[in-house]
Amino acid sequence: MARLFVAVNLPADIRQGAWRAAAPLRTASYPIRWVDVDALHVTLKFLGAVTPEQEPGVVAAMEQAVDGGRPFPLPVGGFGAFPSASRARVVWVGCEAVAPLELIQHRLEKALEPLGFELEARAFRPHVTLGRVKDRAAPRELAGLEAALEDLQFDGEATVSSLDLMESHLGSAGARYTVRRPFPLVAS
Repeated sequence: MARLFVAVNLPADIRQGAWRAAAPLRTASYPIRWVDVDALHVTLKFLGAVTPEQEPGVVAAMEQAVDGGRPFPLPVGGFGAFPSASRARVVWVGCEAVAPLELIQHRLEKALEPLGFELEARAFRPHVTLGRVKDRAAPRELAGLEAALEDLQFDGEATVSSLDLMESHLGSAGARYTVRRPFPLVAS
């Protein structure tokens, strides 16, 4: 079995720009495990453990989701935390919920549902996870995070030209991601 998810991988300049902008957070003493700059991406759907028998269906669903899609711009900027800065579990840089991204994500959800992948109960909020708060972090350890997030500035725009089936390899140094298969959006 492989641990898979569907993502939009961002170009190096956007990843590095967001990473540089978030440097003040990394140098502060917040109890956060930071994602490596080369692993920054927008997750469209986490699939979890996928068997070899399920994978052809996943591939077909992804082909269906990108069918007729064309490359599109994706504005990236603004920082925040889920569920909130005072109770943060995830620190992120945002992405605008542009119509082409929402359409692809919706088509993907609908194509995967008959394969046994549950529809996401929460509204789709595109973002790039920068870090995850450590499990045993006390709320007082996050004091000042909200103000620190508000002070950060980054505005960029990525061209989305592919949806990628990703594999997550868990290890002691954190997760490592590899592209299992790209699904290009075709320019006309």
